[in-house]
Amino acid sequence: MTSIGIYGSRGRMGQAIVAELGELGARHAGGADAEDDPAIVAAAADVLVDFSSPAALDAHLTAARAAHTPIVIGTTGLTEAQHALIDAAAADIAVLQTGNTSLGVTLLAQLVREAAARLDTDWDIEIVEMHHRHKVDAPSGTALLLGAAAADGRGATLADAAVHDRAGVTGARAEGTIGFASLRGGSVTGDHSVIFAGEGERIELTHRADSRAIFARGAVRAALWLATQPPGRYEMRQVLGL
Repeated sequence: MTSIGIYGSRGRMGQAIVAELGELGARHAGGADAEDDPAIVAAAADVLVDFSSPAALDAHLTAARAAHTPIVIGTTGLTEAQHALIDAAAADIAVLQTGNTSLGVTLLAQLVREAAARLDTDWDIEIVEMHHRHKVDAPSGTALLLGAAAADGRGATLADAAVHDRAGVTGARAEGTIGFASLRGGSVTGDHSVIFAGEGERIELTHRADSRAIFARGAVRAALWLATQPPGRYEMRQVLGL
């Protein structure tokens, strides 16, 4: 059986992954948190899953590279510098980084990409997401993932197209931009909608998460797939063969 090591095992997502592994019967190589040595977990595992914090990513990547252990990174709120670290690590090990491990969201991103590729820029794109009151980053990693899919479908980059702040007299909406709205409250696990608004009609593609179990299920599937891949940087859509 494949041995899966978990960084952030005592967090909400880490606990959900441990529960999923218990149901599947896959072997769990142990967990690590801030006070643990990441190198021990990396050396004991066939593949790693990281749902800890951005501050811990450097140490976890270093441990994974030293042990030549593939790693799935589901931590959100990463900086450009951290993405550069992931690119560097991917030269030595298989790395899958994603803002959402849900298989449903993975398919949604593909639908968004295809819709954006087929609709002209006079169709405005807006992304609306809502999460529980404790979430610390906005927009969510999933919203950014969906925005990147929309931009990719149009042959653009999200950095150039994204609009995050609207307050006061902002003027008319610029054609080709991708807007974001973030809502926070209650215990919402995660709702995401991508709206394509044209003249006289709208298309709304929506995913609603009712349980963290869906993210754990996707993370385990991604880990089992990644364990057999050569060094490189991968995405969730490759897990589904998209």
